[in-house]
Amino acid sequence: MKYSGWPDSGELVVGKVDDITDFGVFVDLEEYEDKRGLCHISEVASGWIKNVRDHVREGQTVVAKVLDVNESSQQIDLSIKDVNEHQRKEKIQEWKNEQKADKWMAIAFGEDIDDEQYGAIANALLAEFDSLYDGFEQAAIHGTEALADVELDDDELDAIVDTARQNVSVPYVNVTGYVDLRSPAGNGVDDVKEALKAAEGDGEVSDEIELTVTYVGAPEYRIKVKAPDYKTAESELDASVARAREAIEAAGGTAEYHRERSGDDE
Repeated sequence: MKYSGWPDSGELVVGKVDDITDFGVFVDLEEYEDKRGLCHISEVASGWIKNVRDHVREGQTVVAKVLDVNESSQQIDLSIKDVNEHQRKEKIQEWKNEQKADKWMAIAFGEDIDDEQYGAIANALLAEFDSLYDGFEQAAIHGTEALADVELDDDELDAIVDTARQNVSVPYVNVTGYVDLRSPAGNGVDDVKEALKAAEGDGEVSDEIELTVTYVGAPEYRIKVKAPDYKTAESELDASVARAREAIEAAGGTAEYHRERSGDDE
């Protein structure tokens, strides 16, 4: 998808070097329809420039900062030198992500989707998310729940979720904690088993979470949580420990939680 309007001053844009002259570089803007900018030689690189071609080449993809936009004269002034390496990498990744999202839209709604339908669906997603990529990523993680406020019909929402879950590579994080479970009762082994079952969630853990409880060495058990982000992972780890503690204490036992192993490393 390309934007039909004009970029704003100060915006970072991705472009392809189209023509190199003695006075500067013409850049076709990849994110905007039929828009071309000029980067004056003084804005190509810092310091004195003898030959522009020492710094850029035709066909090269660059990230530039928009210095000025004059719609009446159809002119966009750009600066390549005002973009640092961190900004360049971040913008290129953002652009690549949106290209992926564009392909996902075609998968979800067909290669022959017309511009009007595409625009309506895209605008509905952008009303709730920072980008189309973000919308698909959240759909992959949370399913239709993530799209609850998106004003699309059920078939369109289902198409987005199905496509997201089949194509989006979701980032996950892992957190680990340990809990010592003890029960002085005669049937203490059974009490510990019930506490472990509670720690695992009894099937109530969300599909987006992978939670495992494994034996380390009596009385120590490892709880490992895989989740889309650290906040969710830590919350699920705390909840797992709380469930185990409640179950074992109800049976007269004790639970001691710690983030590092108590025993020797395996």
